[in-house]
Amino acid sequence: MKTEKEKMISGEKYNPANPRLVLERARANRICTRYNKKSFNEINMRSRLIRKLIHTNGNFWIKPPFYCDYGYNIFIEKNVMFNYGCVILDVCPVRIGEHTMIGPNTHIYTACHSLDPNERLLDVEFGKPVTIGKNVWIGGNCTILPGVTIGDNAVIGAGSVVTKDIPNDSIAIGNPARIKRK
Repeated sequence: MKTEKEKMISGEKYNPANPRLVLERARANRICTRYNKKSFNEINMRSRLIRKLIHTNGNFWIKPPFYCDYGYNIFIEKNVMFNYGCVILDVCPVRIGEHTMIGPNTHIYTACHSLDPNERLLDVEFGKPVTIGKNVWIGGNCTILPGVTIGDNAVIGAGSVVTKDIPNDSIAIGNPARIKRK
């Protein structure tokens, strides 16, 4: 039998009020709070703190404030930059390729709620993973919705809401984001 955490990560329906998940969200919140309070010149301390949450294989830059649900479902490759105010709701894996730049106040969501109002009353959630390719530029104030894949070398215009997959080498803008050119 799967644990609620295993169900959550695999995208199945799960109970977010599970005590283990509540404790893990609280841990991530404590680390993010400490991270966000560090001054700019404490970059090594901030880096050590955030590495307690996310998985990475190289240099990265995350300008505070930064918020996430768990952190352990975030996988970033080398030379990834998050500008100020980014939020990642990582109930499922979020994978971000190398040399990707993410603009300020961008939100990446993997968490979903049922469209059925009766099911929402049962405190049931599920998730869908998000994948962002290599050398992607996401403008400020963007929202990336659950289940989306953004291909390598793509550009997402500022203020866009990405509701569907964006192929490699594309420029997409708007709400919902539409491909403007390749």
